[in-house]
Amino acid sequence: MSLPHAILTALLEKPSSGLELTRRFDRSIGYFWSATHQQIYRELGKLERDGLIRALPAQGPARGQKKQYEVLPRGRSELARWTAAPQDPRPLRDPLLLRLRSAAVVGTDGVAEDLHRHLALHRENLANYREIEERDFPPGKDATPDRLRHAVLRAGIDLETFWVGWLEDTLRRLGLPGQDDTP
Repeated sequence: MSLPHAILTALLEKPSSGLELTRRFDRSIGYFWSATHQQIYRELGKLERDGLIRALPAQGPARGQKKQYEVLPRGRSELARWTAAPQDPRPLRDPLLLRLRSAAVVGTDGVAEDLHRHLALHRENLANYREIEERDFPPGKDATPDRLRHAVLRAGIDLETFWVGWLEDTLRRLGLPGQDDTP
């Protein structure tokens, strides 16, 4: 049920067309809640049918013009209800961890290469998040909405820091030093 709420959040931040919304997902929300362009467009249709959003009237001739969407009061109320509702943490389900457990039973062929690949990907994500933090959260930017957005980014930074450290440690414990052991 979270994709509609992610879309409502993005549209409350800035009314957008479907294309603009998918681009914003690719650049921000998609770091912690991914969705395909097709899923986003399908959900926009459902939200509009349910009366939570509406397409803004076209400024000129409609042919070839992108539909801009905005959140209606009912959509804002739904997002506020969902935001205030308690939710339990989700259990960790990571295929890499299951594959390592399986490798203990059937052998470790291919495991080292995949651990190195994961390490490189997590290092890249961590560098991207740190760049975003430096660019978007300079000292003094501390209004409550900014602190909440920064908290989400810090969660991403902390998770990537965990994965980089865990992968480096795992590679060392297996006697497989990282290709580049510096984070």
